Amino acid sequence: MNHAFLAAFALALSPGAALAQPVPPQPLAMPAAIVAPQDTPYAGVLKLSVDATDLDRRIFRVRETIPVAKAGPLTLLYPSWIPGNHAPRGPIDKLAGLTITAGGKPVEWTRDVVDISAFHVDVPAGVSAVDLEFQYLSPTDADQGRIVITQEMMNVQWFALALYPAGHFTRQIQIEPSIRLPAGWSFGTALETAASGEVTTFKPVSFETLMDSPMFAGRYYKKLDLDPGGRSRVSLNIVADDPSLLEVKPAQLAAHRAMVAQADKLYGARHYDHYDLLLALSDRMGGIGVEHQRSSENGTVPRYFLDWDKLPSTRNLLPHEYSHSWNGKYRRPADLWTANFNVPMRTSLLWVYEGQDQYWGYVLGARSGLVTKQETLDALAGTAAAYDNRVGRAWRAMQDTTNDPIIAARRPQAWTSWQRSEDYYSEGQLIWLDADTLIREQSKGKKSLDDFAKAFFGVNDGDWSQLTYDFDEVVRTLNAVQPYDWAGFLRTRLDGHGPGAPLDGLKRGGYRLIYTDTPTDYAKSDETRRKSTDLTYSLGLSLNKDGEFTAVQWEGPAFKAGLTDGMKLIAVNGLVYDAERLKDAVTAAKGGKQPLELLVKAGERYRTVKLDYHDGLRYPRLERIAGTPARLDDILAARK
Repeated sequence: MNHAFLAAFALALSPGAALAQPVPPQPLAMPAAIVAPQDTPYAGVLKLSVDATDLDRRIFRVRETIPVAKAGPLTLLYPSWIPGNHAPRGPIDKLAGLTITAGGKPVEWTRDVVDISAFHVDVPAGVSAVDLEFQYLSPTDADQGRIVITQEMMNVQWFALALYPAGHFTRQIQIEPSIRLPAGWSFGTALETAASGEVTTFKPVSFETLMDSPMFAGRYYKKLDLDPGGRSRVSLNIVADDPSLLEVKPAQLAAHRAMVAQADKLYGARHYDHYDLLLALSDRMGGIGVEHQRSSENGTVPRYFLDWDKLPSTRNLLPHEYSHSWNGKYRRPADLWTANFNVPMRTSLLWVYEGQDQYWGYVLGARSGLVTKQETLDALAGTAAAYDNRVGRAWRAMQDTTNDPIIAARRPQAWTSWQRSEDYYSEGQLIWLDADTLIREQSKGKKSLDDFAKAFFGVNDGDWSQLTYDFDEVVRTLNAVQPYDWAGFLRTRLDGHGPGAPLDGLKRGGYRLIYTDTPTDYAKSDETRRKSTDLTYSLGLSLNKDGEFTAVQWEGPAFKAGLTDGMKLIAVNGLVYDAERLKDAVTAAKGGKQPLELLVKAGERYRTVKLDYHDGLRYPRLERIAGTPARLDDILAARK
């Protein structure tokens, strides 16, 4: 071998030789941040044109013109943080075919490497606007997301159909929208029409208002006046799969009108110049319940009116979303309000925004007659039982569930009873019932949470901008209604770990939660509607119509026997499964010693599970506590 090579090799192996050390990686500098929104007017009016006639392929075709004041860099944003979703759920994955031109010539765009909803363009000199074309490829299958177009109707959500310039509050950007609908279709929206024909053009509004003003359009449509002769128009706009579903009986119309009247009595102000409840009666378009300041997006079962007496659980949707005009849209948590739709929201006060709205939705439902008092009591029993058995509170406080819209994004969870979900809705409802009955007790019936609602939400009549609040203002307003340690009251319930749910409001309201071997009529109707069998409080499981486990209670009897959701029940005690046979077997095993024998299928495997449970069927209901004030009855009674 070469002597020089050998010498060098020996030197390299010598103890004192210095080996080259690799340089550990260092983070690359982040790119320049997208320009922050400023509260300054945007020069010019954006033009938005949507063609929504492609029903077969369910494609929205969009053209948009965005004025520009000068040449140079421009960032366009696709809405990401959608109000009412409380999470970054803008459907950027459905945007396709984006092309941009200026002066008739193509302009290249590049996507931001950090914010995928931002697009950068370099505006050439000598042009006054850039023109955009793209398609919104709405889902054609429920597995792709919520269906928003069918052969009979559509839900036009403008946040999916428009981009806007960065650097400005969206309330400072004006836009003129227009839409081409299928021939012969009618529509409902809070937007005001400027011109109609084959294309409907609406009056210019702020980009913020447009995002808050969805449309329901359909082949079969009916519009009802819910406040005849009132100081501002309130309309119910209904689209349906079939014209027969649009039949509304006088008593049903009267209940919806009473909802408007009872809301006026509760809040004492209106934060809209007109209001449009949008209601889709369909099992073809996806269901929805989203609030807006001057309208609401509501989708429910097709036979909402025709099977009125059979479907009480569907009738709290409208009062909940209508109440949001005051709670959530006008009065909005300060950390949830943002300057545009791409600034992250913070959700710490959703137990007021959604929790108290859930409370008032049930109360307004009962006061208006949309739901009977007994149906409301039965619904409250179900809520109380669900959260009293929510064992996940041992590790996770209710306050933390306000992050769930971002954490879970409403995806199915395997162990809801342990993981928890968006519990700020219905456990929040129990907290506000607790507060209401406490105010009534402390004030000897002179004050109630109605007084809080009027003082907190019913201010500035006629203003339909937004007014923000924080935790301290909630506490101050409660103290102004009835002095108490409200900060301590709320924090104990928001940050505590039980045991059990906050049920003092029921007891103070004159009722207790009990369990019997028969479900309430309300629970039976809900099981029928959902095509499910709910044995949560006995075996600790729920099943769908095919016998598949849809939920298993953490540490319940089924859980301890090794069962989990996704399994399928094949046989009960050696006989082919059906729901009634399973219930009969649970009843027969009550007080005995012989375990239930369940044949279950998990994937490709079958196994027999012995379930040692002997307490019979258990269903929640409320029982009146004799000799106590019926405060809950007073809460649910209509206001004169």
